[in-house]
Amino acid sequence: MKRNTRHYLMLGLGWIFIVLGILGLFLPILQGIMFLAIGLVILSRRSPRVRLLVRRLAKRYPVFGEGLAEARIHGESLRQRFFARKDKVSGK
Repeated sequence: MKRNTRHYLMLGLGWIFIVLGILGLFLPILQGIMFLAIGLVILSRRSPRVRLLVRRLAKRYPVFGEGLAEARIHGESLRQRFFARKDKVSGK
């Protein structure tokens, strides 16, 4: 049950970023492309179709692919630091 909840939370978070990205394309105060990229990365972790779309975009636009690779490395280091702190606090 816990895995299903996390799955749907990640899907919901991804779609929220996609909606923010679409709004950001029309509103000057939001960074539309950035939110769309974040939403696609989150959804690509859960959806094979979006994963394929991200791969095609990275192949067609190499700058996007490089930025995506850097963002994944940065995100992974943040995740490891977050969970390392959580383990230190709980004493595991």
